[in-house]
Amino acid sequence: MIDLLLLVVGLVLLTYAADRFVLGAARLASALRVAPVLIGAVVIGFGTSSPELLVSSLASLQDSPDIALGNIVGSNTVNILLVLGSAAVLRPMSVQSSTIRREVPLMLATSGLLALLTFDLSVRPFDGIALLLAAVLSIGAIIRMGLRDREAAAALEAEVAEFEGDAPPAVGPATLLTVLGLAGTLLGAQLLLRGATGVARALGVSEAVIGLTVVAVGTSLPELVTAIAAARRDEPDLVIGNVVGSNIFNAVVVGGVSLSLASAEVDPTFRMSLVVMLVTSVVGAVFLRSGHRVARWEGAVLLAGFVVSTALLF
Repeated sequence: MIDLLLLVVGLVLLTYAADRFVLGAARLASALRVAPVLIGAVVIGFGTSSPELLVSSLASLQDSPDIALGNIVGSNTVNILLVLGSAAVLRPMSVQSSTIRREVPLMLATSGLLALLTFDLSVRPFDGIALLLAAVLSIGAIIRMGLRDREAAAALEAEVAEFEGDAPPAVGPATLLTVLGLAGTLLGAQLLLRGATGVARALGVSEAVIGLTVVAVGTSLPELVTAIAAARRDEPDLVIGNVVGSNIFNAVVVGGVSLSLASAEVDPTFRMSLVVMLVTSVVGAVFLRSGHRVARWEGAVLLAGFVVSTALLF
């Protein structure tokens, strides 16, 4: 019961604190006169993946590589099946930004690289270094698109404005919000990790399954909350941009950092889970690029896929 309580409290704290961290970081960057394109491509990208980054890094440091890798693979799967699926069922998503369409192949490439490096069921610092190099190239490509393409710049600036809200940015309050948000996210990640490992032991379920399901859904809650809110306001580019961008950052940034900290063999369950992640990414890409929209029935298919894949894991 204590482990379950820690897990729930960690999930709630992680979701709320991560949102405050992203908001504070975006406002702080604006107050420091960082270009909106860079804030959208880097600050918000890192911020929305901060739960995954902290949970997976802590898991690697605490000798729980199954949870570390499970969180990454599971989050990328959850983002497509649950987050995008829920938003599309609520309101069909039209893909209007050419930037997003260009980032979809980048999402497929980074997910493919993660699967290629870990399909042998081992995680090594070399794998993490390779992913971090891919992260530099990926972030560079996103920034270059934003600087060269007026539509891309407008999309990133709109995302920044959405996150910052109406409050004028000031260095002091923004710094305090960023620090408190980061501290809360770190504490939530620690509580979630401790609770998840305890629940896994109590139920006799492998840490890999807990990482792929409970932890992955938990760290994707900020994306889910943002996606549902944006869908209700009819802002499909914000929904799709968050999903695609989060998957890119999860694969190469979160994967790069956490795998650099680990050297271990992982659960055989990951072979199937990596295949599911890749198939899910391809299906999501097809839905996004066919007709440049995700219809309500396609969202229902994604949600059904989430239920089926979770049931298969257990």
